[in-house]
Amino acid sequence: MAETPNQPFIPAREGFFFPAEWHPHVAIWLSWPHTEASWTRERQELMFPAYIEFIKAIAESEQVCINAHNEEVMQAATLRLLAAGADMNRITLLPHPTNDSWCRDHGPAFLINPQTKKRMIVNWGYNAWGNKYPPYDRDDRIPIEIAQYRQLDYVTPAASTGSIIMEGGSVEFNGAGTVLTSRACLLNQNRNSHLTQAQIEQYLRDYYGVQQVLWVEEGIVGDDTDGHIDDTVRFVNEDTVLAAYEANPQDDNYPFLQDIHRELREMRLLNGKPLTIVELPMPDPVYSDGLRLPASYANFLITNKSVIVPTFRCDKDQLALDIIGSCFPDRKIIGIDSTDIVWGLGSFHCLSQQEPSV
Repeated sequence: MAETPNQPFIPAREGFFFPAEWHPHVAIWLSWPHTEASWTRERQELMFPAYIEFIKAIAESEQVCINAHNEEVMQAATLRLLAAGADMNRITLLPHPTNDSWCRDHGPAFLINPQTKKRMIVNWGYNAWGNKYPPYDRDDRIPIEIAQYRQLDYVTPAASTGSIIMEGGSVEFNGAGTVLTSRACLLNQNRNSHLTQAQIEQYLRDYYGVQQVLWVEEGIVGDDTDGHIDDTVRFVNEDTVLAAYEANPQDDNYPFLQDIHRELREMRLLNGKPLTIVELPMPDPVYSDGLRLPASYANFLITNKSVIVPTFRCDKDQLALDIIGSCFPDRKIIGIDSTDIVWGLGSFHCLSQQEPSV
């Protein structure tokens, strides 16, 4: 994207915006696990069956594009996928070097312009959730790699004092001008300490094409991303959200989720309407080596014809699937055991990024 320092390209001014996740997709993007950044080798072997089941479920209704670190990783991934009976006509492996597997956060933010029928990519800065897990240089380059592969223009937001850190899991869109996010993440000193809340809101408006930014305060316990919204609140249509809810007052998440529900009840959309809030139970706590993991049914992925939901070998699994199904009557609800995946501190939404059609 051609720019000059004094005349940056502002996507919103040209009619570009980030659509809601239920907007039709060209593909879903993933980054194949290949290092011990999130899972040890032993843990990888435990999580791969669910990961591949996830890929097969996406491929039922759309293409799957996978960033594969190098030729060796591509070959290993191909063997695993073939052995599992995956439809390789729906899967493309690309030699894009990566550090880790969380494509929601390091992947591209695709924008669409329905008037011109064009698409483009926002290349936000990425610093592995506040420089927690270096190195992350290869992940930071993934949006440019994909822009080049798709032959799309891209724009890199930047302030005079540095780049703008933005992770896909930190923002949730209704497709009608509103984005939900959390102060714990976007206002964290380890992301954008050089920016005020008002400045961050302006970047969201300029580069995501929204008109309204709604804030909750916190996230859930065990979330090393400092409060990503995709573990707590998800839009299911323009004015309805599924909101994680904890009924047990003794649970560590109870006060945080109570506060989020209060904040949601006080919000008003651009048209003045309140949000319709559907309560989504939290699973029973999931631990590994004494560590509380960020298990949440809200970390689902919407595909063209399905909603892929993490389950956790819990009595509440079916209730959560039923509630989510009631919000998506036109889509197949697919529950996949994410217990071994969430050991890496994320689940299906964290692993994926949608590429919308226009």
